[in-house]
This record gives sequence, structure tokens and C-alpha cells, in this order.
Amino acid sequence: MNTLPFKTVSVDSVADESSYIDPMTRRCKRAFDLIIATTALVMLLPLFPLIALAIKFDSNGPVLFSQPRIGRAKAQQTAIFNMLKFRTMVADAERYSGAVWAQKSDPRITRMGKFLRKTRLDEIPQLINVVRGDMSLVGPRPERPGFYAKLEQAIPYFAERTYEVSPGITGLAQVNQGYDTCIEDVKNKVAFDHGYALSLSSPWRWLKTDCAILLKTLLVMITGRGQ
Repeated sequence: MNTLPFKTVSVDSVADESSYIDPMTRRCKRAFDLIIATTALVMLLPLFPLIALAIKFDSNGPVLFSQPRIGRAKAQQTAIFNMLKFRTMVADAERYSGAVWAQKSDPRITRMGKFLRKTRLDEIPQLINVVRGDMSLVGPRPERPGFYAKLEQAIPYFAERTYEVSPGITGLAQVNQGYDTCIEDVKNKVAFDHGYALSLSSPWRWLKTDCAILLKTLLVMITGRGQ
């Protein structure tokens, strides 16, 4: 897929085109996202003030962190949206360095941030992105615009990974590899992302795959195996 200038679009406002994704799968996936994300937000709402207080006591800066990310790609346009997370780094962490990947034992990560990352609780606000239609529960990792051109040049078929597929809070690549720290990590994830896309060819294959990924994600959260 040729990458065109980014345009912000509403996922729900674009009519479905001829696609490798089964139409029933697309409808079921969106309904599944809305039901699970809404239910999870209601259940996890009591954690929001507790996490917010912990972040505030631990370091100066905002509780929530918003960052532009690449969304679902279409033949004529690619969406950009603001992804929400609980802040896990010091405020203005990239003020002097510019856009860089977080590393293991990154000094910019706060004490509370380490806990939030290990348990993946920092990603809870992304449920709001799912309800809005910016993201899905399961899908490719939403990449940063600042890295996108470099990754597209370095990795074959990188741009195609989000063609008609919304990025996800978790995904096949995320549960098998974790956070990206370099281009090599992203290269390894691309194969997982394309493999996940194959599951969208039928509702039953999609449901089995998404449920398995979500269960793996819960296991990562419970055992604190995030990074």
C-alpha cells in the first residue's frame, strides 16, 4: 500500500470497501470492542482516582498522557488519533532527545511508571480510544508518526500491517514480544501483525484469536510481566 499524507478521519464515517476482512467479522469485532471496553471502563473506574493520586505523589506533571498515533489505514487516507495513557515517565521526557523508544531500565520512567508498565495498567485509558473508534481491543501496535517514515523504509510491508485494521491496546505481537526498543523489535512484530490479519477472514477464527490474545494479556497483567 502506498502511504499518502495523513488525514484525520472518523472510523465509523468511512464506508466499508472491498476487503479481505469478512464483513460479519468487522461488525462483530466492533460490537465486541464496544461491549468489552464499556464494561471494563465501568469496572475499572474506581482505579482511576487511586492511580491518579499515586502518579501525582510520585512525580510532577499531568496524570494522563496524550500522544499522536497512526490509526487504521485506507486506500486513500490514514487516520491519526491521540492515544491516551496514564503517564509513566517524567514530564517532558523527550524535550531534549526528541522521539525515542523507551529502553529497559529507562531513567525517564518514574517509580509509579515502572509498576504501571509491568501490570499494563498504564493502558487503561486506551479503553476510551476503543469506545471512540480510534482503536480496537486487539490489533497491531499503534505507531508514532515520528517513527513511521523510518520504519516504512526499513521494514518491508510495514505500512500494510494496519491496512483496514485498527490498532489495538494489545495484540498477537504485543503478547509474544512486549514493548519495542529498536527497529529489530518492530521487524519481528510485523510478521505477527500480518498473521493476526489472517484471522479476520472469518468470524469464528477472529473470535478464537481475540479471546486467546485477551486471556494472554490478562496473564501478563496479573503476573506483572510487562516492561
